[in-house]
Amino acid sequence: MLGLTDRNFFLLAVIGYGVSTIYSVFLWRKGFREDDRTNYIVLAVSWLAHTTAMVLRGFSFSRCPVNNLFEAMMFIMWTIVATYLVIGIWPKFRFFGAFAAPALLGMGVFALMPSLDHHEPNQEFALHGLRSLHAALILLAYSAFGLSGVASAMYLTEERDLKMRRMRALFSLLPPIERLELVASRLLTVGLVLLTAGLSLAPFLMKEKFGVFWKLDPKIPWSILVWVIYASLLAMRKWFAQGGRKFAWGSVGSFSFVLLTFWGVNLLSGAHKP
Repeated sequence: MLGLTDRNFFLLAVIGYGVSTIYSVFLWRKGFREDDRTNYIVLAVSWLAHTTAMVLRGFSFSRCPVNNLFEAMMFIMWTIVATYLVIGIWPKFRFFGAFAAPALLGMGVFALMPSLDHHEPNQEFALHGLRSLHAALILLAYSAFGLSGVASAMYLTEERDLKMRRMRALFSLLPPIERLELVASRLLTVGLVLLTAGLSLAPFLMKEKFGVFWKLDPKIPWSILVWVIYASLLAMRKWFAQGGRKFAWGSVGSFSFVLLTFWGVNLLSGAHKP
């Protein structure tokens, strides 16, 4: 298509996320006082380029494109934008994009690093149904965690404006602060369920590849740690009344931890190499 490769289309998508990030700065300065559709359209067009990149990648290797770090980041970003485009149909949630765009830009620039797009000619990871399901569940979980972090960032912004008694909090079109906390917690719950389901398949995949149900690998304790962090966040909110600002900061911080360590752990993991 026009002589462009999947990476070229993904680069166009990342450029679109950059444009959205710049435009989002103006939305922040205005205090989100008007129902803006421009940012929604920019992200929608970028998502189309992103989708084209994923389709081309899938057809070029005849498999689901979730096989290396580049593809994993592409999949997570694609899911976040797709979810935003659905919930953005309602104007009250359209400003999600202003908070998500900077994260998408950062993830996209990182994903474009050539060293992350390593492909083996005889790689069979994604051809096996169970392995593809495992990868998809895990990546969808991280996408839900990312959306929860975005909702939490919106919560913190609105909470700070209310605390500072800023006029823009009164005229802002952001969703009510209580609804933002509820959305963040529900997204986090969905992410934890997906992560649990994905991790439950890991012993069977280890058995298939190494002949044992358990093998010491950097990705295993890291994944367990991520599960414990998010499970603790939900438990603290539900049973210890640690919601609101503390929960929001926990959600933002936890996803930041996942983003900063995900790539390094995958590179060290022998179980995730062909």
